[in-house]
Amino acid sequence: MAAAGFYNLVWGAFIILFPGALFDWTGANRPSYPEIWQCVGMIVGVYGVGYLIAATKPRVHWPIVLVGLMGKILGPIGFAKALYDGVFPPLFGLTILTNDLLWWVPFGLILLDAFRHHTSGSGARLP
Repeated sequence: MAAAGFYNLVWGAFIILFPGALFDWTGANRPSYPEIWQCVGMIVGVYGVGYLIAATKPRVHWPIVLVGLMGKILGPIGFAKALYDGVFPPLFGLTILTNDLLWWVPFGLILLDAFRHHTSGSGARLP
């Protein structure tokens, strides 16, 4: 979780500071309003803070991990739709590897551990 937290903080800061860079590198059209993309960077950074909090006690802060995993599953679905519609070039999808797919297994394992802990009698019951 700490690695995901630091990654999100760095990636979010990069998007905020250089909102056109990813579009230029991948050949995608820059958005008309880069401020919207910078807001995405802010959201990514906020997730980073949440992941750092979750890293301190993942069994307690499992809801943060769950919300993060949901975003990391829904993001690629949204990208696939945009790719199908021709909005983004395929190269833009490389970000899906490091921003989303990379984290599916660790987040899933953390959630599985939290579930087992909370249902085994050694932890508080899940709501």
